[in-house]
Amino acid sequence: MIRPSWLLGALLVTSVVGAACKKQEAAKDDPGKPGKPEAGSFRVGVITSLTGTQAAFGKAHENGYAIALKEINARGGVLGKPLEIVFYDDQSKPDQAVQGVNKLIDQDHMPLILGAFSSETTRAMVPAVTQKHVPLLMPTATADNIMETGSPWVFRLCAGSGAYARSTVGFLKENGAPKTLALIYENTNFGQAAAKAMKTVATDAGMTIVDDEGYQPASPDYKALLQRVKAKEPEVVYYASYLLDAVTLLRQSEEVDFNPRFITSAGTGFSAAEFPTNTDKGAGKYAEYTFSVSQWMPTAKWAGSKEFDEAFTKATGSHPAYHATEAYAALLVAADALARAKSNDPAAIADALRTTKLDTAFGPVQFDAKGQNAHPVLITQIQGGQYKLVWPADSAESKAVPMPAWSARH
Repeated sequence: MIRPSWLLGALLVTSVVGAACKKQEAAKDDPGKPGKPEAGSFRVGVITSLTGTQAAFGKAHENGYAIALKEINARGGVLGKPLEIVFYDDQSKPDQAVQGVNKLIDQDHMPLILGAFSSETTRAMVPAVTQKHVPLLMPTATADNIMETGSPWVFRLCAGSGAYARSTVGFLKENGAPKTLALIYENTNFGQAAAKAMKTVATDAGMTIVDDEGYQPASPDYKALLQRVKAKEPEVVYYASYLLDAVTLLRQSEEVDFNPRFITSAGTGFSAAEFPTNTDKGAGKYAEYTFSVSQWMPTAKWAGSKEFDEAFTKATGSHPAYHATEAYAALLVAADALARAKSNDPAAIADALRTTKLDTAFGPVQFDAKGQNAHPVLITQIQGGQYKLVWPADSAESKAVPMPAWSARH
């Protein structure tokens, strides 16, 4: 990945990579203990997917955190002390994420954890942080069952799967009001939660679910599944897929000539920065006309959005998707909570998070009694290889374009 020239200087990190948890130290050896602030700095732990099937999203996280860290320390850090990050690579695996919690808290004495990326890995972390009484600030995990555990130690920055479904159905109602919908989703916590939420919301809105297809992620061939869905003739298909599967599903949709009126999605793979590109990771022309939920756009009117987009593009050579912005905002929220807690004590930090009122490039952040931040969900469509905001109408930059049949595309 591209590493900005300032990254090595700004990030004082420990990256733990591989099953053996190989360490790469980059700062002081004495981490201090929760409740006893280290004399020279404040530190937080970050768990994300730097390798494995979700590495593209983990790299986006890493870059978002790096930009936030540079800004925080340029402004004087936290209470005049530099902020440091200790990274742990969960390898896109839930069991590794749990190991990361244990390592960062028990060995590195982190008073606050940020992460992970996927709902599957993040959900696995909740019992561990709850048992250890250390707050977990979640930038991106959307499965709503993560917030249904009742743990007082979890805080979620992003909107969840229920909000995704409500926004998608709201968009559909204002764009022809289709009546039939098929669900295609990976059999993980993320996919199942997205499908469950959409089934409830769409049914309540008077739509008929004509097919419900879960699949094993990273399969090379989905044509049989797509043929089954095609036979049900849904007007809308709603996908919950990560990047690799999103690309495969669309390429093979053309092969089987599957032509719903709307291809919609629960974000993630369909909203990744790489998805519309003509690269080995992108869908290129196959991504055209697809709709996705989004939690942020570079054109968002929130203060700092434009500046973050510019900083990210300068550092990486590409515009960010919302996953990077969520990580960026999460570290700003963490720094704000540490400053108000005036302590490395986890309980004091959790109390500070509960009273957060902070404006960020990701929007205003304030957590409710369950630890959920109220965040709006947008609908985008890929037009000319670019994500365009098409809903809600009062903030849209472009109108939704009808999806042509594969045979009618040039």
